Amino acid sequence: MGYDKSNHFASFITARGGRHTQDQDNDQSNSVTDVKQLGLWASIASLSYVFWICGGMEMVERLAYYGARMVSGLYATDAASNGGVGMTETELGTIFLVWAVIQTWTPVFTGGLSDRYGYKETIFFSTVFKILGYLLMAMLPTYWGFMAGAATVAFGTGIFKPGIQGTIVKATSRKNSSMAWGIFYQTVNIGGWIGPLIAVRLQVLAWDQVFYACAGIISLNFLLLLTYKEPDKQARLERLAQAKDEKPLWRESLDELKNPVLIWYIVLFSGFWAMLMFFWDIAPLYFRDWVDTVPLVTAWFGADGTSNETAIFLLGMSEDGKVITPVGLVSFNSMLIMTCCFIVAGLSGRLKAANSMAIGTFLASSAFIIMGSLNAAWIIVLAIFCFSIGEMLSSPKSSEFMGNIAPPDKKAMYLGFSQMPIGIGWTAESFFGPYLYGKWSSKEQISREVLSEHGLSISDIDAIPVGEAFDHLVMVSGESARVITEQLYMTHNVGGIWYLMAAIGIISALGMYQYGRWMYRIAIVDA
Repeated sequence: MGYDKSNHFASFITARGGRHTQDQDNDQSNSVTDVKQLGLWASIASLSYVFWICGGMEMVERLAYYGARMVSGLYATDAASNGGVGMTETELGTIFLVWAVIQTWTPVFTGGLSDRYGYKETIFFSTVFKILGYLLMAMLPTYWGFMAGAATVAFGTGIFKPGIQGTIVKATSRKNSSMAWGIFYQTVNIGGWIGPLIAVRLQVLAWDQVFYACAGIISLNFLLLLTYKEPDKQARLERLAQAKDEKPLWRESLDELKNPVLIWYIVLFSGFWAMLMFFWDIAPLYFRDWVDTVPLVTAWFGADGTSNETAIFLLGMSEDGKVITPVGLVSFNSMLIMTCCFIVAGLSGRLKAANSMAIGTFLASSAFIIMGSLNAAWIIVLAIFCFSIGEMLSSPKSSEFMGNIAPPDKKAMYLGFSQMPIGIGWTAESFFGPYLYGKWSSKEQISREVLSEHGLSISDIDAIPVGEAFDHLVMVSGESARVITEQLYMTHNVGGIWYLMAAIGIISALGMYQYGRWMYRIAIVDA
């Protein structure tokens, strides 16, 4: 990358780079350079009650969100005879595309509103929208009904992020920010782990019960808001009183987005988010279609599985305790982050932010190569572990990085900008991920192709309801479902889609490494 010495960029680096004083560190100065972090326990002890309230609200919001999001692909592509919507992967991709665009681009435009009019207010209204969205999902089990619910949830989530993350920045200092964001990310994954496990249990009753439960869970944030106190509220009110002299919000946002530091961050980190969202969107479908978890259950509990209700719940197992569901397998990711993130955060505090993000992205890419190579359950668990370590090194650091370079009065705006790489990566993945999965890896679509080899006409195959083609193939072939699955896996390159995403991640990791060298070289030159 070249070094642009334009006056605008030079002033940006001068304001955000350079040497620090002790007072600047305490006042959350915005800089691309690193500040020595407090130790593990000192960092934890230094966090204020406002931080922990925000962690609680984030955990509740994520518990509801991931409870719905994790099962949404399974619900949408499940056969109507099973209570699903009966969509194809391509139709699912259009819903995921709308969901991604609204959720990730909303905070880019509303982050500044949180700075001007209050974090508490935007958190309140986001909760109202999310409740409405989950209710729409529950009550309208059709393509357009689910689309409306997804769009409403996405909008509510989009206006929630800047307020909650802006509070985190204001409630922490440069010396405890690595640990703070690590713990905050850990609370995200407490919800990300427990929410889907609750969904697995409710799914047995009926799909709509999942979404009704999510509406009830997110409403708990109204209670937590009663204890929330916005940091630096007086400064915001004084700024609002002078709003008539300020630039229009859209103009401020565009001016900030001219900074090359932001532009390159957005471009490079988009690859990581494409990979992360690919895992969440596609892994449940891939694990459902191709991964047999019986060997895991047999190794842990014996050939008959387990009847222990606690184990069945925590591992996301089927009701009979003999297999781990796709949602349960994906939830290993959140469980690992929930239990290990503060440790990884302590270690990553010794790394420069860009280097931590580059290493994490490379590890996540390596995990995808493993997933694409073998579908043995133990290998998949190893890949999930590798992916989770990579995520812990990358995602919390990205929020910390953006919060640290942001001007003091534009924290929520910059954290809104942090959604832009998510927006680019997730928007691209949300359609192409399900679409390519349907073309290359879907057991449903591959089964329809193979059925033609058994003498079924195109019209007969088209008449099979979506989600039931594999069952017809098993019936026509006379073989067991396990044998047919193994045959399809061996004769089709179903893992190729993981290699494609891994390549994107490796390119991003290399770019992040160079970006970090560029950033710190500039900081030294302009200091």
